[in-house]
Amino acid sequence: MKHAPKKQPTATVALVGNPNVGKSTVFNALTGMRQHTGNWTGKTVSAAEGVCRRGRVCWRMVDLPGTYSLAARSEEEAVTRTYLCEHTPDAVIAVCDATCLSRSLILALQVMEIHPRTVVCINLIDEATAKGIAVDTCQLEEDLGVPVVTTSARNKQGFDALLSAVEKVLAVPPVPCGVRYTAPITAATACIAAEERVARRALENPADALSLGIPPEELAAAYEAAEAAGLSRERLGQAMAACTVLHAEAVCETAVQYREADCAKRDRRIDRILTGRFTGIPIMLCMLCGILWLTVYGANGLSEWLARLFGWGRAGLEALCVLCGAPWWLQGVLVDGAYGVLSWVVAVMLPPMAIFFPLFTLLEDVGYLPRVAFTLDRGFQRACTCGKQGLTMCMGLGCNAVGVTGCRIMDSPRERVIATVTNSMVPCNGRFPLLIALVPLLFTGYPTSSLRSAAMLVFAVLLGVMMTLLISRFLSHTWLRGMPSSFVLELPPYRTPRIGQVLLRSVLDRTVFVLGRAAAVAAPAGVVIWLLANVTAGGVPLIRLCADFLHPLGRVLGMDGAILLAFILGFPANEIVMPILLMIYTAGGTLTETSTAVMSNILFQNGWTPLTVWCVLLFTLFHWPCSTTCLTVWKETHSVKWTALAVLLPTVLGMALCFVSYVITCLF
Repeated sequence: MKHAPKKQPTATVALVGNPNVGKSTVFNALTGMRQHTGNWTGKTVSAAEGVCRRGRVCWRMVDLPGTYSLAARSEEEAVTRTYLCEHTPDAVIAVCDATCLSRSLILALQVMEIHPRTVVCINLIDEATAKGIAVDTCQLEEDLGVPVVTTSARNKQGFDALLSAVEKVLAVPPVPCGVRYTAPITAATACIAAEERVARRALENPADALSLGIPPEELAAAYEAAEAAGLSRERLGQAMAACTVLHAEAVCETAVQYREADCAKRDRRIDRILTGRFTGIPIMLCMLCGILWLTVYGANGLSEWLARLFGWGRAGLEALCVLCGAPWWLQGVLVDGAYGVLSWVVAVMLPPMAIFFPLFTLLEDVGYLPRVAFTLDRGFQRACTCGKQGLTMCMGLGCNAVGVTGCRIMDSPRERVIATVTNSMVPCNGRFPLLIALVPLLFTGYPTSSLRSAAMLVFAVLLGVMMTLLISRFLSHTWLRGMPSSFVLELPPYRTPRIGQVLLRSVLDRTVFVLGRAAAVAAPAGVVIWLLANVTAGGVPLIRLCADFLHPLGRVLGMDGAILLAFILGFPANEIVMPILLMIYTAGGTLTETSTAVMSNILFQNGWTPLTVWCVLLFTLFHWPCSTTCLTVWKETHSVKWTALAVLLPTVLGMALCFVSYVITCLF
């Protein structure tokens, strides 16, 4: 039986909108994709594509980066503008925020001026209704001259009407629509501003003017009208922007009704506390401490339970190898090497991630993470960098490679490089399990306390933030001199978190992804490490020879050669540093158990002291990024120089801090 060929898309529909209006959520609902959205500016920095099927019709949907304007001042705006002007989609859905419609309509009006088939989608209508905001779509359609549809992407409401509107505009021939300006804007100023916009775009790309059917003589008439009005080119641009803003406000005056004059009063009251000058940082630290305390408290018991579970699996694999008559070396490679390291990574890494990522995503879904960037903005301004670096630093808490990719949202190339090469100074999720395992060793002899461990982890994160600011300031005054660029950050409204989607997104998009990447590295690394531990030269294992070679350097750094070798072999992923170290310390290169008590005994039996623990903590915070992050830095910068700097900066800093700690301890 022959299968029917898949339907090919008959039209391309682009989605545009400001950040935080739910544009990507609309895109996900229409295409069935899980395009992750974040409550920070410019999270989508490239166009995502999907397919929307409606009966017999099939459309290609394109989710363009969130932007406030088509003026192309940033990379996101340039991507959106270029796509709309050069790729010419068949239709455009301009997604607006119902809770602040006048601001969202500014971009929609710009789109309407250059694209004849536009549908205005007013999203977040459920939040607007809860705030007492009523939107008259019939009046909006009359004023704008394009279809207007209200939706609630979170609740999946209004999509049938949206698709019907798109189908309607696709059924008519494209004709230049422009914008019908109304009072309080004079017709002359509006005409000059609109024609100037078209003329300027035509000069940049004449094909745009021809595609809209605008004769060259009309473009010349626009400039003649501007000269007759005595307006300079700069004044024309200002008039154009003023026309759009005033027209959006005029349209909303008649089409939007407010139950209360100040519908955002509650959010502002909360912001006075969460982002206050004297309360913002303490609240941020308390939240971070609470998240880390829950992570430490919940991860300890779950890690030990998983360790016992994998111990039973190990016994089963050994019995299976004996039953199959496998040679000792094959059993060692599979069980002691691949399975031993893999089970350690899963047992130690999965519990913290399963707790930390949902809590982190919950703060993101509520709308608190942009407030964190706002709170940190003053510090980055003093470091002569942009406050957007605070956003990329928060992203780096999950994965430094993701944080490096997020540096695309920064407009200045200088500030983008600074944020890229310093991102790994904030501990990522791969280093958190190692930090969580090491922190209790600092308090050996004292009763176990999750709160004390959480406070120490907060100190580690703050140390990473402080060093990020110091190194950023150093770079801003040396190799990458310059003044910080302007930073416009929209604080989204506080929203009730969607617990189900938070859990699903954090587990699938983050936990499973990061764990899968670590597991893919752990198994082959376990094989290599077992071979190094069991292949001898002169009766001494190769791994011991390498550790002895590095021992003099390790001593002056307050550690030993085995620790340095573990960090070197852990270059593919930070998650495997501790299992490598334990395999070096244990006889025969095998790892039999992974409980906290066994690990502590092994470490202290091999000469560890509180100084060793402290230096390993510092080196865990500041050393070369993992292989994935290094590759991402190279792909983002296309520069060997900046990639090398991203490796050397944290490494030199970590070695210097360890050396200073060692010297101070020896002196006192």
